[in-house]
Amino acid sequence: MSDVILLWDCPLLFEKLFVEYGLECTRALSTSLGTPYLPACNVLILPTGFANKQYTKTGAGLERGKRSLEKFVTKGGTLLVFSPLVPEYEYEWLSFSLKYVMEENSCTPQLVGKHEAQKLVENIDPPVGCDGYFTEADADVILTDDRGRPIMVVKEIGEGMIVATTIHELPSAGFFECRVACTKKVKP
Repeated sequence: MSDVILLWDCPLLFEKLFVEYGLECTRALSTSLGTPYLPACNVLILPTGFANKQYTKTGAGLERGKRSLEKFVTKGGTLLVFSPLVPEYEYEWLSFSLKYVMEENSCTPQLVGKHEAQKLVENIDPPVGCDGYFTEADADVILTDDRGRPIMVVKEIGEGMIVATTIHELPSAGFFECRVACTKKVKP
């Protein structure tokens, strides 16, 4: 069993971050969602660029894995989704409406309310890099950019949650410590 599973099709430097955090990290293909071969985990991550065919083929398995992703979250898992890194993107494989527009910019994230997912950016000194914003979100906006545009949203479903962000920075350890300690491992 893993603490974190990265849905990606080749080695990533990102994997070393979780080792530094003392977490067990596995990389898996998005096409393995819902198969008996994918181990249980606390956090399932789609890294930045998941929909950009220049970087990966990860986006191809998401629509087919839609039901598995929803079950994973409903049973208590955390799905962390970074930017697709394409000009415009609609997250049709999520169980709620979410649309993204790519626009490189640096900003000082503005907190909206208080949510544990905001720990994702704690200890990161502004300005932070963003590669876009959400134009439509049927979810709770918990961070905006300097112009008030959503850059992090959360949707709680069942016992788990989906966190989507356009922040292009390494996530803080606090978020993962909390998700691993406070949630159970669930099979994606």
